[in-house]
Amino acid sequence: MLIWLLASQLLAVASLLFWLVAAGLSVMAFDSGVTQEAWNFVIAVWAYPIWPIGFAIASWIAYARKRDKLAAILTSLTFLAVLLLIIFIVLSNFFLSVGL
Repeated sequence: MLIWLLASQLLAVASLLFWLVAAGLSVMAFDSGVTQEAWNFVIAVWAYPIWPIGFAIASWIAYARKRDKLAAILTSLTFLAVLLLIIFIVLSNFFLSVGL
């Protein structure tokens, strides 16, 4: 359990390194003007670190309380934010291309 906890936390930290680049580039969404879609995108990108940091804290608390199964679930949920962000970007592009 401890190995998975450490490995998933290292992957979460690695994702935050990529997030730094994405967060810096996300403001280019405003290059074509200030729109609601641009704000939605920037807020979604900038809010990303809340997920892995929150789940990392919760998983370590669960591990310290000897609740290994809960800790494994919580640390696995750190990757849920990446999945949701990808879905959000794909759906945003789809709805923009359709004209909704």
